[in-house]
Amino acid sequence: MFAGNLSFDLTREQLLEAFSAVGPVQDVVMPLDKMTGRMRGFAFVEFESDDDAAKAIEALDGKELAGRPLRVNEAQAKPPRSFSPSRGGGGDAGWVPPFDGGRPPKNKGSRRGIRRRKRGF
Repeated sequence: MFAGNLSFDLTREQLLEAFSAVGPVQDVVMPLDKMTGRMRGFAFVEFESDDDAAKAIEALDGKELAGRPLRVNEAQAKPPRSFSPSRGGGGDAGWVPPFDGGRPPKNKGSRRGIRRRKRGF
């Protein structure tokens, strides 16, 4: 399950203690910021059973912990990342031409083909 809006000063033990009051906790993962090494403000808590996880959502969502209201819900898979030119990417992968008013690009073809179309042959 996902636990968000956590205080940056919260320790793993404090979080484990709060969630253990609902049921037996199997694991707690608190991701750290790569640059600062501080906690990122959320954690993933794994319970031994789905029933305990459902109870924890009901009991702890909105409850205050370390001065902040918890946001507790079922963890969801992260959606796949899309290409972003501003973040850099490889080559032309995912490149989208600029918007030009909705007209499709002209198919130029070869010089010979263009002349033939002009003459109507």
